Amino acid sequence: MTKRQRRILGHVGRYAVLSLWLVIILFPIFWSVMTSFKSQDEWLTWPPTWLPRLFTLENYRIVWLGGSTAGTQVANPTAVQSASIQTPLTALVHSGLIAGTSTLLSVAFGVILAYSVSRYQIIPEPRLFNLLMLRMIPPIVVAVPLVMYYSTIKLRDTHVGLILVYTITTLPYAVWMAKSFIDEIPVEIEQAAYLLKASRLRTLREVIFPLIRAGVVATFLFILILTWSEYLLALVLSATNVSTLPVQLNKYEGATEGKLYGWQAALSVGVTFPLIVIGYLIHRHLVRGFSFGMLKR
Repeated sequence: MTKRQRRILGHVGRYAVLSLWLVIILFPIFWSVMTSFKSQDEWLTWPPTWLPRLFTLENYRIVWLGGSTAGTQVANPTAVQSASIQTPLTALVHSGLIAGTSTLLSVAFGVILAYSVSRYQIIPEPRLFNLLMLRMIPPIVVAVPLVMYYSTIKLRDTHVGLILVYTITTLPYAVWMAKSFIDEIPVEIEQAAYLLKASRLRTLREVIFPLIRAGVVATFLFILILTWSEYLLALVLSATNVSTLPVQLNKYEGATEGKLYGWQAALSVGVTFPLIVIGYLIHRHLVRGFSFGMLKR
């Protein structure tokens, strides 16, 4: 076998492995989308039907518009009604309020801290990296202590409680990503503004922020994805007054409600589609943000 043939064979093998991995990654998305268009008699059929025999929007109508469930057999209809008191639209409002507010606070504090670290080194970089490592702790480690603490200070099952914990847990990401964009701005630009008698606040507002605006937007959207899709902390820190979309998604499967896979799929498609669009729009900025300043334009 010649060198050229080995090179071609290596490329074919590499693309074959990547194609197989792509199929494995995309299959759950494909299955959720197809299930959302299936009628109830196809949810649990074996062998499974890869494509719906007849595409229907009934699952979307029931889940999102609160339509009648007369044609759907469930283990306990009363349990379904009680589990769905918090409708997806209500959960959508709760998720938007919690995710939007916590993301805004996280990015605002993150940009301020990132500027201070980048220009004045108020936190040594090794310690800043340790701050990022704290975010790698599995949420289940802090879930039980948080439930006990929040129950004591009356913050459990409140919007404020979830906003506070989301802001704290996403702040390290916001600092690191914003810092990588600020590091790319030459200090000489700020010095030139100072020579022109611009105040520090005006320099930040009219010089620095316009230059990192794209980075701030990318950071905001990335943090929004994290908070929008977070499940465990929302589950243990909420009860009846607050319900986010990931928690609502879990309510369509249980011992009392039955296996409402079609409804669950219809809700999951509506929840994840905006995240996929946002992720596609900001993926180029995320590469720069996660490089921690090592990649330049």
